[in-house]
Amino acid sequence: MIILGIVLIILGALLDIGILYTIGVILLVVGVVLWILGAIGRPVLGRRYYY
Repeated sequence: MIILGIVLIILGALLDIGILYTIGVILLVVGVVLWILGAIGRPVLGRRYYY
């Protein structure tokens, strides 16, 4: 999710498409939050681990 967010931010900036940039930022933020919660061992949405 983090990589997809970065790719969408880059594409949105290069192609000057605002919606891609916005979706990329949202995906990046959500991915980082989930990554941090997973790193500290907190269960997310009822699941402790995602495989």
